[in-house]
Amino acid sequence: MDEQTNKKEELRDVVPQLENRFRITIWNRLVVLAKWLIFAALTGLALGLVGTAFGKGVSMATSFRMAHPWILYGLPFAGVLIVWMYQWERKQERSSTNMVLDAIHAEREIPLKTAPLIFISTILTHLFGGSAGREGAALQLGGSIGNFLGKILRIDENDRRVMIMAGMSAAFSALFGTPMAATVFSMEVVSVGIMHYAALVPCVVASYIAYGVACHFGLTGERFSLGTLPEFNLPNAGKILFLGFCCAAVSILFCVVLHKTEEIFAERIKNAFVRPLVSGVLIIILTMLLGTTDYLGTGMQVVERAVVDQQVVWCAFLLKIVFTAITLSGGFKGGEIVPTFFVGATFGCLMGQILHISPSLAAACGMAAVFCGVTNSPISSLLISLEMFGFEGAPFYFVAIAISYMQSGYYGLYRSQKIMYSKVKTQFINRNAKE
Repeated sequence: MDEQTNKKEELRDVVPQLENRFRITIWNRLVVLAKWLIFAALTGLALGLVGTAFGKGVSMATSFRMAHPWILYGLPFAGVLIVWMYQWERKQERSSTNMVLDAIHAEREIPLKTAPLIFISTILTHLFGGSAGREGAALQLGGSIGNFLGKILRIDENDRRVMIMAGMSAAFSALFGTPMAATVFSMEVVSVGIMHYAALVPCVVASYIAYGVACHFGLTGERFSLGTLPEFNLPNAGKILFLGFCCAAVSILFCVVLHKTEEIFAERIKNAFVRPLVSGVLIIILTMLLGTTDYLGTGMQVVERAVVDQQVVWCAFLLKIVFTAITLSGGFKGGEIVPTFFVGATFGCLMGQILHISPSLAAACGMAAVFCGVTNSPISSLLISLEMFGFEGAPFYFVAIAISYMQSGYYGLYRSQKIMYSKVKTQFINRNAKE
């Protein structure tokens, strides 16, 4: 009887302890959730407004350039102005996106002045005709403002890294109109092979709020219709598999040309103010020789022609690589991802005509596969495909992305990107992306 009484008393003591611990655990999680809902909402609102202003600024600059082609002749001087502005920074980098990735790895700080610098310099690049994208500015704007908000809110270093990722997602979502891809991209691009799931809730909330703000002010992302798609059968899947393999080669070519051109400019032209002069003059000469402005700016009108109208110049993807490499190596600011869309879409459309499969579908698959090859981000690549082109072509996108991811090796646009796990084995390798 005494033993049974003791057991009953122990149970009576244990049950309240378990209930109390359960309440504490639930309460702590609710407090954490509330904290991140508030912080992410602030981040999404701030980056939604900044991203909208930036997106409209780039759009206005592009429209002005297309209406006044003569402004291209000011490109070299715009480059000199950009380099002069960046003299405020002690260290210059061709792509400060590396600085954002380093901050998430806790290897360096992101100064707030990065935001206005990249904002103004990217608009100048687009206004005068440099071949660049917008996402470099988006990631840097998001990273610097997210880091700044983390400081204001006085959160610890680990949470500040989450704020940086939430800021990146918000800015990316506002500019591209792809909230799902934006959510995952900032978590996936940092360390290939692992995902920072601790940032999932903040990134989701910040991404969708920024997207809502951008839509409210009339800034929507690109959406394309692929028309009637072919059946997903063995012959068609084989053609897309081959396309994915070729896109991996194109993505490697893109990364190598960009990095090698940067090295050549840095070695041969020591003066940072002379580089944009040389770069700008080369862009002007190439534009005059080709007799078209298709390769200036983002070139999204060419992407639309490839996807919707199925029209492409056979060497368009090569020319865009050259224009982008010369622009960014000269010190102009922007990003490489939108040029990647151009390269992938035009190459895919060309291969679709060669392989006798829908050029529109091939352009969409090519864009996703090359994007995956240069960023090593397969999940983000799939999501951005679904958001831009719809869900009907999902099996085709997935095949092209998977092959490109494996076959593109360890090359990448960002040298600060960490490859944590091998692409072909379940093996921890922890190395930086190849240049």
